Amino acid sequence: MGAALRRIQAGNALTAFGIGFTVPFLYIYVAQVRDLGSMWATGAFIAFALGALVALPFTGRVIDRRGPVPVVIGAAVAASVGALSLGLATGVLPILLSALALGAGQAVMQPALATMIVWCSTPATRTRAFALQFFMQNLGLGIGGLIGGQIVDENRPGSFTLLFGIEAVMFLVLAGVILSVKMPHAPAIKDALPKDPARSGGSGWKRLLKHGAMVQLCVLGFVLFFACYGQFESGLAAFGTEAAGISPSTLGFALAANTGAIVVAQFVVLKLVEKRRRSRVIALVGLIWTVAWVIAGFAGLGHGSAVMAAAAFITTYALFGIGEAMLSPTLAPLVADLAPEGSVGQYNSAFALVKQMALALGPLGVPLGAGLPMLYIGIFVAVSLGIAWLGLRLGKQLTAAQDHPWSVRAAQAPAVRRAEAEPVAA
Repeated sequence: MGAALRRIQAGNALTAFGIGFTVPFLYIYVAQVRDLGSMWATGAFIAFALGALVALPFTGRVIDRRGPVPVVIGAAVAASVGALSLGLATGVLPILLSALALGAGQAVMQPALATMIVWCSTPATRTRAFALQFFMQNLGLGIGGLIGGQIVDENRPGSFTLLFGIEAVMFLVLAGVILSVKMPHAPAIKDALPKDPARSGGSGWKRLLKHGAMVQLCVLGFVLFFACYGQFESGLAAFGTEAAGISPSTLGFALAANTGAIVVAQFVVLKLVEKRRRSRVIALVGLIWTVAWVIAGFAGLGHGSAVMAAAAFITTYALFGIGEAMLSPTLAPLVADLAPEGSVGQYNSAFALVKQMALALGPLGVPLGAGLPMLYIGIFVAVSLGIAWLGLRLGKQLTAAQDHPWSVRAAQAPAVRRAEAEPVAA
């Protein structure tokens, strides 16, 4: 891993550490500390998501035209202002505007940082680079949440201001780190598709929507994110507390188990998935998540003890974590490999937008999770099986280099070694 990539990963980890300080406590901060109630706390989350949805459609074109560095720096500054303002705000409007700025800044960082990783990596190192990014993000979030939980006190509003202040500083640290990165003069995207002259006209979005494999990947990504991340703190949490009788503290242990599974399993899983077809890895994740939802359903049946229900619920979150660890070195490199030359930023932004849409719609599962728990479980068992089917279907649209890059490199390796061994003509 080169110096540029090391700095990008370090800045990314520090930012995740700062975000971990505030994410678990945003609801209680708005609803109870600022005494605005649950409605405006929900409004803050909506504003956070809205900022991302408004900013992301324009992000890709800027990244591809101006490069990812100024985009990351601008997004980090915007997020820093939003975080600090949120920690100082007391009224509804300032909180909503702060959440809007914070959400937009954080969302724009994702495709810009992903593009930087693509530029600074090669097809042979890209899978591990994205796996490391995901590992560092979760480690930072986990440590940040753990330390933040020791600092925060709902009876002292100043403790929340401190948390948001630390988050704001971490964003500025990211901007400083990125400013010190020396990007390659030419992006190392050796596997990018050449520009298609027939598609040179029209907007980047129109060209992307004509790319069948990318459209299928976006549909698959939406289902993946809606069925996993979109349910963590909404529908699945409602199901656990209402149907399975899970206490809030057990829910906290389940979230910790999810992060722990990712941190422990990431590089073990990497060795298992990096030499296999990406489409089949995605399909396997769908099957693992099917088992996770079935186990969650067992927790809600009420046939076992409270301890058994808690253990089943924690196991569900851990299995989700293993699936996430399998997806991190699979999805992002696949997006990069599908992107034509000069469109990596556009493709990363489109996929980030899909994720944000899935997260924004995730709370739609709350009424089912709380009121019709077994129907909720049945729906997401079917959705997880659908993920497996969509993954296999996507594989039919991919080239060998996109679906199974390791086999292509392995086949080319003997020829490369022979070429390197041949004497250079005088």
